[in-house]
Amino acid sequence: MCQMRLSAMARSLETRSSNPDHQSLSHDEFVGLIVDDEWMSRENKRLKSRLKAAKFKVPALPAEINYDKKRGLNKSLMMELTTLKWIANRQNIILTGPTGAGKSFIAQALGHQACLKGFGSHYVRLSKLLNELFVARADGSYNKLLARLAKFDVLILDDWGLARLKEQEAQDLLDVIEERAEIKSTIITSQLSIKDWHEFIGNQTLADAILDRVVHNAYKINLQGKDSLRKEKEVVIN
Repeated sequence: MCQMRLSAMARSLETRSSNPDHQSLSHDEFVGLIVDDEWMSRENKRLKSRLKAAKFKVPALPAEINYDKKRGLNKSLMMELTTLKWIANRQNIILTGPTGAGKSFIAQALGHQACLKGFGSHYVRLSKLLNELFVARADGSYNKLLARLAKFDVLILDDWGLARLKEQEAQDLLDVIEERAEIKSTIITSQLSIKDWHEFIGNQTLADAILDRVVHNAYKINLQGKDSLRKEKEVVIN
């Protein structure tokens, strides 16, 4: 078993063979148990690998999402999104709202849910991604980076619109979006309303192309609230 890389099954065989509670099991039942142990071990390794590749900033989960009325967050819609049908349908999600409203948390919670269900996710702040693309152009790995990003079932682009894009950055962003359009799903978080994205992107032609590939098939969630959720988590020490 070990030579066939069935190490979890080998360990299970050794452990369960010496367990008095398993002595009365039939051959089929016993084999079923050690096969299940091997399967679960492999699933856990794959999940660990997906979570490592996701590079989430926080360990967010859908069950931890705050549905305070002042946020204007539709719980029924969120429950629908946790089924992940939007990934199968290659749809996008756009989360807008003021800073501290919890956009990143929700995006990462959905990305985490995707990992749990076997989908590949990747989280990155847009400014960091643009820098990675700039470096990749310089060292000749640009196409390789685009191909890697295109493989993730869910790509989370956080903090979209913090600074106006240079024309080359807008072109690079279009390249990323183009590789994924109608094939994979993208989650975008932004303080800017969608109507202001043209100004953020700068080049009108590139802006039209990017929005056409992202917005038309996206769930649009606008979070409300003037008070940052981060402030609500602050602990006051007297």
